[in-house]
Amino acid sequence: MSESAAETVAAPVAAKVSATRPFAAFEWLVAGRYLRARRREGFISVIAGFSFLGIMLGVATLIIVLSVMNGFRKELLDKILGVNGHVFVSGMERPLTDFSDVASRIAALPGVTLAMPLVEGQALASSPVNAGGILVRGVREEDIKRVPSIAGNIRMGTLHGFDEGQGVVIGKRLAEQLFLRPGDGLTLTAPRGPQTPFGTTPRVKTYPVRAVYEVGMSEFDSAFVYMPLGEAQAYFGRDGDASAIEVFLRDPDMVEGARAAIDQAIERPVIISDWRMRNRTFFGVLQVERNVMFLILTLIVLVAALNIVSGLIMLVKDKSADIAILRTMGATRGAILRIFLITGAAIGVVGTLAGLLLGIVVAVNVETLRDFFSRMTDTNLFPAEFYFLSRLPSQVDPREVVTVVLMALTLSLLATIYPAWRAARLDPVEALRYE
Repeated sequence: MSESAAETVAAPVAAKVSATRPFAAFEWLVAGRYLRARRREGFISVIAGFSFLGIMLGVATLIIVLSVMNGFRKELLDKILGVNGHVFVSGMERPLTDFSDVASRIAALPGVTLAMPLVEGQALASSPVNAGGILVRGVREEDIKRVPSIAGNIRMGTLHGFDEGQGVVIGKRLAEQLFLRPGDGLTLTAPRGPQTPFGTTPRVKTYPVRAVYEVGMSEFDSAFVYMPLGEAQAYFGRDGDASAIEVFLRDPDMVEGARAAIDQAIERPVIISDWRMRNRTFFGVLQVERNVMFLILTLIVLVAALNIVSGLIMLVKDKSADIAILRTMGATRGAILRIFLITGAAIGVVGTLAGLLLGIVVAVNVETLRDFFSRMTDTNLFPAEFYFLSRLPSQVDPREVVTVVLMALTLSLLATIYPAWRAARLDPVEALRYE
């Protein structure tokens, strides 16, 4: 068709036909037709397919990884704060020989659920088949029964009569390493024993195992040994004092107010610390890793959005004659713009929704999938000795899911603007000149 003929067709027809309302039915019809590419447009269809898969996998991966990291942090926090206290009170200037009185004052404060005096010391635990370093904690029976992570997870034996004998309570992993069961003897060797003319000799004593607990965190299940407070004082030569008082709060985040109240209540010089100070580096590293993973995985969605750009640009070039004919039939620039916006946005929206569904399904069943693949490959995909936990945790945060979905939709919509603008700016005369 010649240039003059194209101009003759385009100008009068376009002038007579009024503009349709935005997002009219024909715009959705044309956009849907462009999404169903014919055989000669197969390459464009492949690009659109990869864009869809990229967005779907990017959204799903973001949801899964963030959910696992949330679950990992929550499980670690629950395990750490379930075994260790939230606030720690240590003696200053003089030993905590009045630990019973101090613990009673702290326990009476609002928001405090337990004030537990304890004696801590390092020792070597051994059996006839193995040995390993452990941390001995001397506690009272009434206190250990009020620690849910220990009292609620007894796998063998019992805590009843804990103060009456000289038995110890050990973790399941330590019991497995030393091949011990309730009733067997656990030998403890402390480096600082009695003084002799030849120097300090190690203190060695064998204790019967009364119970075996399982917290689910390998560090606690393999390294902590609980014994009666009086026996621990005698074993470590504490002479009637305590190493510290562990305070458990109803709300672990209220440590600032609790520290001030404790300092005012006990009326003696002490050193007060809390769980945030002791675990600041650990949880700080988890937060940094989480943020970095979010940025890295966001690049997957960004690359998929760039694929939408390239696919739409090729579609505009391939459909230039169709666009020119639509313009001559009365379609406005806005209508053409909206047609290609719908085309590109459909890929992003459907891909995001598919990724949302896939991500939530996998995040909710991640432990089941881990167990399945571990059995299929006959390998341990989540070794507890490396990751501290005995199972792969996952916690879906609705706010983070909404953030991921909105981010993916925004990137997808932004990716369609330039190709749609190019299509709307296409000159019908130039497009039909060589047709």
